[in-house]
Amino acid sequence: MAKQTIPAPAQLLAELFREDNARNTRRFYPDLEELIQDIAAAYRTVIADLYAAGCRNLQLDDCTWGMFCDKTYWEARQKENVSVDEEAERYLRLNNLALAGAPEDLVITTHVCRGNYHSAWASSGGYEPIGKYLFSSEHVSAFYLEFDDERSGGFEPLRFVSDDKKVVLGLITTKSPVLEDKAQVIARIHEAARYVPLDRLYLSPQCGFASCEIGNRLTEEDQWAKLALVKEIAEEVWG
Repeated sequence: MAKQTIPAPAQLLAELFREDNARNTRRFYPDLEELIQDIAAAYRTVIADLYAAGCRNLQLDDCTWGMFCDKTYWEARQKENVSVDEEAERYLRLNNLALAGAPEDLVITTHVCRGNYHSAWASSGGYEPIGKYLFSSEHVSAFYLEFDDERSGGFEPLRFVSDDKKVVLGLITTKSPVLEDKAQVIARIHEAARYVPLDRLYLSPQCGFASCEIGNRLTEEDQWAKLALVKEIAEEVWG
């Protein structure tokens, strides 16, 4: 087993504290810090077990940050009870606690997912609210970021990406069978390179072709065409 994808610790905490189950969670964990430490410890155990089983590439699938970017969602859910900054710092700390002590030869990356059910999406908004936290300070090697349409905003938040991290640009959508224009994709890669050097940029589909049994509204042929386009563009841009 070379690669494994698991939900991010911050996403688990966010789910536990949804309005419909936060009350029950607090019965078991009246102290939030105790819950954070226990989640982090559990993830460290899972990571160690995956490594022992042969995993050398671990990807965190993290929907939490995409929701931070969605102003409408945030205002409806939080009701001004907490600030984005306060929660971002908490979730960043939890993720880093979970990754503490990971083996040096284990590549750890994270995907900021914005929803991927039957070509639908869950969140909208640029990365500016989270850039100074996630991009600068999460202890991962690379970020897989969705940039396939206007919902993801511009590339300006990439200025927060620290010099030791890579960015995989999800410029090829998995939600539509329409094949992207190669020249436009290449132009967007060079636009992103204004903020992160080209040698630390990569290209991929924006998300998986099937995050559930239903999958997205593409045929198998559509999917292979998308992957072929990624390969063609990568060879032209990076050689």
